[in-house]
Amino acid sequence: MEPISPIDAMFLIGESREHAMHVGSLQLFEPPEDAGPHFVRDSYQAMLEETDIQPTFRKRPAFLGGVTNLAWAFDKDVELDYHLRRSALPEPGQVRDLLELTSRLHGYLLDRHRPLWEAHLVEGLQDGRYAVYTKFHHSLMDGVSAMRLMRRAFASDPDDDEVRVPWGIGPRQRKERGKRPSLLSRAGSAAGSALALGPSTVKLARAALFEQQLTLPLRAPRTMFNVPIGGARRVAAQSWSLDRIKAVKSTAGVTVNDVILAMSSGALRAYLLDQNALPDAPLTAMVPVNLRKEGDDSGGNQVGTFLCNLATDLEDPAKRLEVISESIRDTKEVFHQLPSVQQLALSAFNIGGLFLGLIPGYLATAAPPFNIVISNVSSGSSEPLYWRGARLDGSYPLSITLDGQAVNITVTNNADNLDFGLVGCRRSVPHLQRMLGHLETSLKDLERAVGV
Repeated sequence: MEPISPIDAMFLIGESREHAMHVGSLQLFEPPEDAGPHFVRDSYQAMLEETDIQPTFRKRPAFLGGVTNLAWAFDKDVELDYHLRRSALPEPGQVRDLLELTSRLHGYLLDRHRPLWEAHLVEGLQDGRYAVYTKFHHSLMDGVSAMRLMRRAFASDPDDDEVRVPWGIGPRQRKERGKRPSLLSRAGSAAGSALALGPSTVKLARAALFEQQLTLPLRAPRTMFNVPIGGARRVAAQSWSLDRIKAVKSTAGVTVNDVILAMSSGALRAYLLDQNALPDAPLTAMVPVNLRKEGDDSGGNQVGTFLCNLATDLEDPAKRLEVISESIRDTKEVFHQLPSVQQLALSAFNIGGLFLGLIPGYLATAAPPFNIVISNVSSGSSEPLYWRGARLDGSYPLSITLDGQAVNITVTNNADNLDFGLVGCRRSVPHLQRMLGHLETSLKDLERAVGV
């Protein structure tokens, strides 16, 4: 057995029927031209034969009498045909049928008595494509490490016929493997960080309260998204050309992530206007930040957080983009000056208000810590990818919703596209798919506003 880290245990302890703590991905594939009618079936059988399963895919919480969530157990025998499943869509096999199936799959909990992951091969799309929906418990890995691990199963060569599966791929070995720091040196490092906490705290307070460089939690307006949620989910997904977004970026002198946030801001503003629910004050987004060093594909969770003013109170798209860019830039300036321990402490402070939502009546009486999570998960893939000759057409990340956070937007890059994956509480966020149309309109408004 292996101890469960406090951060990973948080995702296990905080899970309930209403709050599933897994991250997922919906991937669309175009089979190769010479694929026969049984390509998906043959692929499924080939994947089942990959029985060399890495430790991460054998992990489940150990049950020590009536106590759990303290240590990992590692199953020696893993039933691959339980974790890897094959499904088919009903005719006519439209994309909306695929999204409806994915919504149901994303809404139920993983079995704690088995390793905490599943993969579903889905065939029957009328255009000949097939899909793969995969989900991992957040205690096993965060969204960044999950996407990177899955991408390593692909090849850039369409003629590469090797069968690679995520559960057969081990962590990437570091190029420089020095000695592991001793317990004494690690204790010294922690003590040094603790000693630096005083000056860092003063710096943070000055930046937040006097220089107003930081967007603070628990100041967001109350919206229709910041309510208790049920267990059922709705997902929506669509791709946008990276060239369009880069054109706005270059013309406006901002970052790609700024444009993604501005697209989302415009879409949220339009959606809330449709629902007669747009607050006067601007929405606040929590933006996860990858703290993992380059080349580190280890599991677990290594994520920090920024808070960003989405400027949804402003009608002018160009002005919204300017405010968003300034908000993120000011936060980065403070965040990256801090040692890693203080970065984690600031991140914990930003998201700490989520746990207050577990207190009965809290959501009805207090301001939310933020209104929505918007995450840009960079996969590092700038070229088309293939699996046994099948081209990856879309890769849509699907994340977590919680009490007080009824909708989530996550984005990843896939060759020449940015793929948006939206997840919402089925009860609290009606007509989630309309947000896709608002995202397109928001991007067009940005293009016109900055003169692309």
